[in-house]
Amino acid sequence: MSLTVRPVVGRRAKISALGTYVPPQVLTNQDLEKMVETSDQWILERTGIRERHVLAPGLGVSDICVEAAKKCLAARGIAPNQVEVIIVGTVTPDMMFPSTACLVQNKIGAHGAWGFDVSGGCSGFVYALEAGVKMVESGAQSRVLVCGADANTRMTDYTDRTTCVLFGDGGGAVLLEPAAEGEIGFIDYVNEIDGSGGVSLNLPAGGSLNPSTHETVDKKMHYIHQDGPAVYKFAVRKMAEATEKILERNCISGEELGCFIPHQANKRIITSTADRLGLPPDRVIINIDKYGNTSAGTIPLAMETAIEEGKLKKGDLVLLAAVGAGFTVGTVLLRWEI
Repeated sequence: MSLTVRPVVGRRAKISALGTYVPPQVLTNQDLEKMVETSDQWILERTGIRERHVLAPGLGVSDICVEAAKKCLAARGIAPNQVEVIIVGTVTPDMMFPSTACLVQNKIGAHGAWGFDVSGGCSGFVYALEAGVKMVESGAQSRVLVCGADANTRMTDYTDRTTCVLFGDGGGAVLLEPAAEGEIGFIDYVNEIDGSGGVSLNLPAGGSLNPSTHETVDKKMHYIHQDGPAVYKFAVRKMAEATEKILERNCISGEELGCFIPHQANKRIITSTADRLGLPPDRVIINIDKYGNTSAGTIPLAMETAIEEGKLKKGDLVLLAAVGAGFTVGTVLLRWEI
């Protein structure tokens, strides 16, 4: 089959630069063995994770975004004041308000830019990316900085052996700009939410329903609450369905993909999806062993890994896919134009 590129009214959008950041502190499986009843073998067999990074006290997710943004803009060779919009995908903002985008704008000196946050769980980067793409395609904006980052260790209960092994901190940023003549850039997306899954993965307190009190703290309602089997079952099914749908409607097969970059929640979920798409292992990006689940940060970090491993090159047809709390589902099909 051959790729059918859907027409775009106006102009096309592309990723023109990438930057990533993870905190230097590392938490290994061996470290967790000393904190909770678990083992390196148990964690590896069930998740594929060996270690994860932890943000230092006194820092917030905005600091992860800032470091990634600086690298991204340096790679493109432009100043922060040339950025027009900042969109941040995260579920671990520094605070309820102002938005993380506001904090990032101020810290990097992107004078004149506007922006906002997107809360899409682990699909947050994909959703923020698509919002930025539409701004560029419409002609309304020409330089949109999209960040995907989370500091998951801030909401992890290290007495809960089922969740504390999963999460890490980190993220990345991409710059979106108009595609040049002859470039394709972004092609299509398939997104979905299923709010019935909210009971299976959530942070119960801290919002308007359950404001912070001594009682909510004592009940550990400010930590991640997850029904692991329910989340796993949904993720395996929906990541496969969404990726198959976007490929089918663009008349391509999995074999034609140059690179598959999935959200890094669980190695078994990734390999299951890749098998259904008929993808050989060398085209599937997996780096969960080094970073764990960084929620909205996983896909930009995986982009960096793909480049470092020589698996992501200019002209490659790339599929991004994520499933997250909500439940949320997001996929993006694009040509890599860097």
